[in-house]
Amino acid sequence: MGAEIVGIADGILTVRITGKLTQPELRAAQNQMAASLQRQSKTRILVLAEDFQGWAQGGDWGDLSFQMENDPFIEKMAIVGEKKWEDLALIFAAQGLRKFPVEYFQTADLVKARAWLATASV
Repeated sequence: MGAEIVGIADGILTVRITGKLTQPELRAAQNQMAASLQRQSKTRILVLAEDFQGWAQGGDWGDLSFQMENDPFIEKMAIVGEKKWEDLALIFAAQGLRKFPVEYFQTADLVKARAWLATASV
């Protein structure tokens, strides 16, 4: 359960989120991501929500320090998961409030998500 960095290849950092995500698990993954993001020029992020069951109560979910420090290193983000999580995941990822595009793709559309990440940003 939780969040883990799967790897980084071709400028795409892949993160897997499973089960009920806790704030400490997210923070640990963000700490790992920060090191990778700051070594790259612009990184694209692919979030794979597999067997995702939502967010656990407790913790400081309002902490925006990761975004403030690392958003300049992010070019775009694709989230892949079940349709039922789309609206909440986009709110959580602050779609429309960040300086890079964030899009949601259903699980069956992983290839489309990868293709979208591979295209140049507008």
